Amino acid sequence: MRQRSLIAITAALAAGALTLTACGSRDEGGDSSGDSASTTLTIGVDAPLSGENSTTGLGIQYGAQIAVDDANKKNTVPGVKFKIKALDDKAQPATGQQNATAFVGDKSVVGAVGPLNSGVAQSMLQVFASADMAQISPANTNPELTMGKDWQTAPKRPYKTYFRTATTDALQGGFAADYAYNGLKKKNVFVVDDKQTYGAGLAKLFNEAFTKAGGKVAGTDHVNTGDKDFGALVSKIKSSKADLVYYGGQYDESALITKQLKDAGVKVPLFGGDGMFATTYIETAGAAASEGDLATAIGVPVDTLPGAKAFVDTYKAKGYKGDYGAYGAYAYDATTAIINAVKAAKEAKEDISGDELRSKVVEEVQKTDFEGISGKLAFDEFGDTTNKQLTVYQVEKGKWKAVKTGTYDAG
Repeated sequence: MRQRSLIAITAALAAGALTLTACGSRDEGGDSSGDSASTTLTIGVDAPLSGENSTTGLGIQYGAQIAVDDANKKNTVPGVKFKIKALDDKAQPATGQQNATAFVGDKSVVGAVGPLNSGVAQSMLQVFASADMAQISPANTNPELTMGKDWQTAPKRPYKTYFRTATTDALQGGFAADYAYNGLKKKNVFVVDDKQTYGAGLAKLFNEAFTKAGGKVAGTDHVNTGDKDFGALVSKIKSSKADLVYYGGQYDESALITKQLKDAGVKVPLFGGDGMFATTYIETAGAAASEGDLATAIGVPVDTLPGAKAFVDTYKAKGYKGDYGAYGAYAYDATTAIINAVKAAKEAKEDISGDELRSKVVEEVQKTDFEGISGKLAFDEFGDTTNKQLTVYQVEKGKWKAVKTGTYDAG
């Protein structure tokens, strides 16, 4: 069925001239129950669904899909069925901006979930703001996205339409540094980043917190995304006598770095952020090379959350690709926040639609307050989650194992 203008559909329904039957989502894994409904609304999902970072990107897509399927089965918003429109940004800012434009141009889209990468998010913010459409990322951690460039001294929210269910690098970098210095007793670290918004920002914050704690930085260096040969970097790290390597970036490069370090006889752990926390990291590096490596991730282990059990079971039962462990639950809750906002908007004004609905969804998302599968979800005045929990994971016998969970006071 061709997508009609939501406004036209609403008008026809009001006149009694049109009855719609919701078509099941044609997206992979979608619910196709065929239950009758007056309107079908779309929630956009943007993430890297192929190539670099796709393991975690697919976890976002299917986390959102399960949330939509659950809402449709429960008839969360009477008279409305939801579907997912997932677009692949390939971890490229320009592509993400194009995807944001596509979502805004689709009149059935009421909000968007994603992206994974903070650099991609920067390219999308203005597009969504201009359309007054809510965007909730389950994974972005760069503090500037919610508090502006002067976030450390004069925080100011740039866009009221942007929210996130992930806590920020202002906490993640310090949390990692504290564990490295006080938990691992490491005193001499070599810091590397991939020059991207997320990686460079995280490495900088780790560096600052580690030296503030009393540690020393043996050296710093940068790599390019897509690099495969890290021989020169390995030589620098080996000469530095560092007892730890901290990496700001994604699992694609860090898995190769740790493998080449161990192959060269540099038996020190590599520590990174949530961009490294994926099963693919261990698979690519190998269990032997990655043994003892560490990564921080937002929240607490999803498998330990009672509310997430049904989500995990569903994800596994459907055989969805990707890794739900990093952001799947946070994508589920982000999607649910948009659905709940639509429900609140419809309850306030039954015939609300189009741009008015999008605007009202933004207002209602800001009021979010519910117990999600990742924990309690609410947003502060900047659009940041009030859930500040973080976890340090370490590779043990080929698997990520949680070794510390808590919060960090950046002050």
